Amino acid sequence: MKVSKLLTTLALAAVLTTGCGVKNQNAIIKINDKAITQAQYDKLIDQSISQSPFGKLGDLKGNKDGFLYLMMEQRIVNQLIIQELLDQEADARGIKVENKDVDEALKETMDQMGGRDQLMEVLKANGISVNDFKNDLRTQVKMRKLADAAGDSKVTEKEISDFYKKNPDKFKNPEKVRASHILIAANPYEIGEDIKSKSKKEISEDELKAKVDAVMAEKLAKAEKIAKEAQADKTKFAQLAKKYSEDPGSAKQGGDLGFFAKDQMVPEFAETAFSAKPDTVSNVVKSQFGYHIIYVQDRHAAGVTPFEKAKAGIEDYLKTQKQVKALDDLTAAAKKKAKIEFMDERYNPEVIQKKLSKQVDDATGGQASKVKEATKNNKK
Repeated sequence: MKVSKLLTTLALAAVLTTGCGVKNQNAIIKINDKAITQAQYDKLIDQSISQSPFGKLGDLKGNKDGFLYLMMEQRIVNQLIIQELLDQEADARGIKVENKDVDEALKETMDQMGGRDQLMEVLKANGISVNDFKNDLRTQVKMRKLADAAGDSKVTEKEISDFYKKNPDKFKNPEKVRASHILIAANPYEIGEDIKSKSKKEISEDELKAKVDAVMAEKLAKAEKIAKEAQADKTKFAQLAKKYSEDPGSAKQGGDLGFFAKDQMVPEFAETAFSAKPDTVSNVVKSQFGYHIIYVQDRHAAGVTPFEKAKAGIEDYLKTQKQVKALDDLTAAAKKKAKIEFMDERYNPEVIQKKLSKQVDDATGGQASKVKEATKNNKK
């Protein structure tokens, strides 16, 4: 596993922690006699499961030899080992992170996300506490400092210019529209399932269709009424969206969807939004999600980002790539000289990999091993 994730733009759903404040300090791995504890592992695996869509499929921890659990376990064990190796390297080099460094990183993150409130909403939605997020920021700042100390991460003007010239497609911008919408959710299948679940008797297909059609008609009438009110006074659109919209992602922002390209929306929505003039409210538009009223506010023509505007972003990207490589190289070297002991063999990455390989082999009737062996022989 590489250390790339330690340096990419913050992955808010995957927080690196130090295990501070937790009770179970039993060592499961020792690296140069420094312990990685059961508590550290438990905290990360619990976060990983709670934030993963697979966590909703059932009790993953109930079968710790299940494929999905082992995949998460492998990633987390490697992550903990890498983090400990790099922490020890940082300590050996006297690298420290001051509170002001964390505050600066926090401000930069808030600016990128559009303010403190937006950041807090994302953290809340992903079940991440502010303290855990700050710990993650502290780790990221430390890793950047370590990368800079381990290798030359400076980016030259020529490197920036060459990247811009060699990657023209990265700087092409499609036409974009800024719009807000009000959604009256209306999915015939979901309505039908809701009707059947509430019915005390069995309903015929014809009767069910009639009931679904009636609910759809009610929702359409509601949407049309809201559309007329919004068209009569566009200044009320945000207020109407907060009151009526059933799109939880945008309702709180007055229906605002920001700027988006045509292929980011369902066809019916996109066709209306991109054919309307700015500062207009559409008639009701039906999509698979229900009935939309769309308020088009602004439009950006397709074009190419000029070099001067792209320059800062390119520099950040290239610098991050150099830092990632520096930490990868540092990790590889640290692993070779480190004394790594597994107090519980369950957490040995090689043991985990063998379990995963056996499950894949069993599922493919042994074909996975044959393919792996053939590939290995071809490389000789």
